[in-house]
Amino acid sequence: MPLIGYFKGQPNEYVIKYGSGRITREGQGLAFFYLKYNTQIVVVPTSSMDANLVFNEVTSSFQTVTIQGQFTYRIHNPKRAAELLNYTMNPFTHTHISNDPDRMAQRITNIIQMETRGEIQQRPLEEVLTQYETIAGKVLERVKNSALLDPLSADLLSVYFIAAKPTSEVAKALEAEYRETLLRKADMAISARRAAAVEEKRKIKENKLNTEITLEEQHRQLIGLQGNNALRQATNHGKALEEEAAYRTRVRQKELDLYTAINPRKVLALAMIELGQNAGRIGNVTITSEILAALLDGRAEASSSSG
Repeated sequence: MPLIGYFKGQPNEYVIKYGSGRITREGQGLAFFYLKYNTQIVVVPTSSMDANLVFNEVTSSFQTVTIQGQFTYRIHNPKRAAELLNYTMNPFTHTHISNDPDRMAQRITNIIQMETRGEIQQRPLEEVLTQYETIAGKVLERVKNSALLDPLSADLLSVYFIAAKPTSEVAKALEAEYRETLLRKADMAISARRAAAVEEKRKIKENKLNTEITLEEQHRQLIGLQGNNALRQATNHGKALEEEAAYRTRVRQKELDLYTAINPRKVLALAMIELGQNAGRIGNVTITSEILAALLDGRAEASSSSG
């Protein structure tokens, strides 16, 4: 069995070599030969490491809430951290021989939980459920401003809360309340849509009625205009007939004026002559004894005047 071994550290590991209980070498990413029977190797990771966290806290409204998240930390003083926890490594398997390195993350989790409790206890449940990301930022700020991580030789790089969940009973109650709120909003939306439809129908009817009123008003104006035009036409036609009648009266009067100087019996005789000339177009003519006597008297007067 060989007594000498070889160990090669990684660049992100701080290696401390103990020989017979004393530090013989230390540094970042060391590689060396060692005697197996009296050498112990301590390896402290110096890279950033992620760890998950889950814990329960009580809000200001006395409701339990479960916080789930993740944080990132880094050991800045590996030699001091090796004094607090056992980072001894098995050089053959390159794994730590104890679970002390995992306790570093748990101790940081306890500090984060303590600072988170101070933030959550100041807020009601509803605010915690909706602003857990903001709370994570305040927790990171509080841890950095405090000196709680200095004894652990670690720096907290980031804190993220990915979920904040109430108990199942409270979650069901919140879901029921939110569901009722959504149903009320849906009912309000339906009512608003119906009201909008009624309003739209009213506007359509109003526009239709206004259109009919406008058409009736235009029709009334058309009737009035047609009446005025008909009245003007009748007036003008009446005036034309009056002028025509007056003209005919004047013409007839002038024609009759020609017979005023003639003896009426002669006029009657001319009329009889006219009748005789148009006998073909006249059916029956009645000559009374008075007309005949007037004609005969006219002939007698004519013969006596000639004798």
